[in-house]
Amino acid sequence: VQLQASGGGLVQAGGSLRLSCAASGGTFSSYYMGWFRQAPGKEREFVAAISRSDSSTNYADSVKARFTISRDNTKNTVYLQMNSLKPEDTAVYYCAARTRWFLSTNVYDYDYWGQGTLVTVSS
Repeated sequence: VQLQASGGGLVQAGGSLRLSCAASGGTFSSYYMGWFRQAPGKEREFVAAISRSDSSTNYADSVKARFTISRDNTKNTVYLQMNSLKPEDTAVYYCAARTRWFLSTNVYDYDYWGQGTLVTVSS
């Protein structure tokens, strides 16, 4: 499956952005999906994950109550709504897909990755 992330940009602290990740070449509804991010000089870290049917989600503590992951299986797309953005949210955001059917926060559990979209939050 190929993943294409979009929606990044420059936003002021307190603002919002919605990232999208469009999938092609596979059966999107069979994948668990996740969002990760990587800031300069840091390791890639988990942000959020969602089950195949949108019934279960998981969030990193740092984004809980500010970010919302969702998916539309009719559009083969997963979203990340980011509200109340902080400068420390600045990173390249990646979407990822996994074929095994449970939520995971581990970067090594994901089988396919998109190219990333840059989010910059100014103070």
